[in-house]
Amino acid sequence: MGTRLAGKTALVTGSTSNIGRAIAVAFAAEGAHVVVSGRDTTRGAAVLEEIRRLGGRADFVAADLDGSEAVSRELAADATRALGGRIDILVNNAGIFPPATTTTVDSEMFDRVYAVNVKAPFFLTVALAPAMAAQGGGVILNLGSWVARLSLPVGALYASTKGAMETLTRAWSSEFGPSGVRVVAVSPGVINADPDHPSARFMRGTPADGAGAPEAIAHAAVFLASDEASFVHGAVLDVDGGRTGVAVVAG
Repeated sequence: MGTRLAGKTALVTGSTSNIGRAIAVAFAAEGAHVVVSGRDTTRGAAVLEEIRRLGGRADFVAADLDGSEAVSRELAADATRALGGRIDILVNNAGIFPPATTTTVDSEMFDRVYAVNVKAPFFLTVALAPAMAAQGGGVILNLGSWVARLSLPVGALYASTKGAMETLTRAWSSEFGPSGVRVVAVSPGVINADPDHPSARFMRGTPADGAGAPEAIAHAAVFLASDEASFVHGAVLDVDGGRTGVAVVAG
């Protein structure tokens, strides 16, 4: 067990699988009391078991983030109670990615993706940023994506939501930073626990030359949430194997 987040409390949305799960496990391993949140109680219980087996402290709060202010406020309130009355760190991780092209997106899909990927974290921040300021400070960590800046012929809708989250990171940093709430973001590259997953092809020719593991994002999240990053405000940290920062020459 580490101590980089000792005494801190954290809510990690969408933390029953993949990146969110890795962040929740890493936070708990560094001493934070974590609320794991998602729709699937069975998967949530598995994350709690892993965290507790490693000596960490965590609770599960079920939530289906539909973008409504009411559901986001309910999760904020339930998580605050589970964490003893305060939340020091909010990780806006929950998101959905339908692999649709622009012309195959209908109104229902559009509204659903923006509801989960933008509206839910927006209203969680509305609920929690003032409370963080009142308690003396806190950290809001958003999840961006490499596709917000390096485009693909599919997933334009998803990419636009991640562009929104990266923009909100800078806007919220300006708005809430003076009251002691740091706002930062991580922008992952292709992340998959299975290095042979077809999505790994998008990383060929990058300096990493392959997909990253969820733990790579978790390590960055620990740093950004910790006091070590106290001078980091409004930044979007690329953890993408060099995908957006380095030219890839086709071989």
